[in-house]
Amino acid sequence: MGERICWLILGLVVHLPPFAAFFIPSLITRLYGVSADDVNFALLQHRAALFGMIVIACTWAAFDADVRKLAFVVTALSMISFLAIYGIYNQPTSLRTIAITDAVGLPFLAYVGWKAFATK
Repeated sequence: MGERICWLILGLVVHLPPFAAFFIPSLITRLYGVSADDVNFALLQHRAALFGMIVIACTWAAFDADVRKLAFVVTALSMISFLAIYGIYNQPTSLRTIAITDAVGLPFLAYVGWKAFATK
């Protein structure tokens, strides 16, 4: 599978759905099980906005090799830190789908990271 396709999978398949929650706040309840009246709802909406940066970085990296190293670092930090936190907090059931999505994305992440740092 091509490097460009892997970047697009990371950006548009793995990170676009949580970014969409910035524009469609009801997705926060669906994705995280947090209702709109919960104090954490605003933080999760801000988190959704931050996913926009990852979507942009991965999509940009699909077409511009000069940003691939930084895009890899940002994306890896997001995915790996979430999986670590998920494990530390005893794998909460409400976050299982997100953890599975990130885990499925790890081989794509490893491939683009390898390609980004293996080339000059």
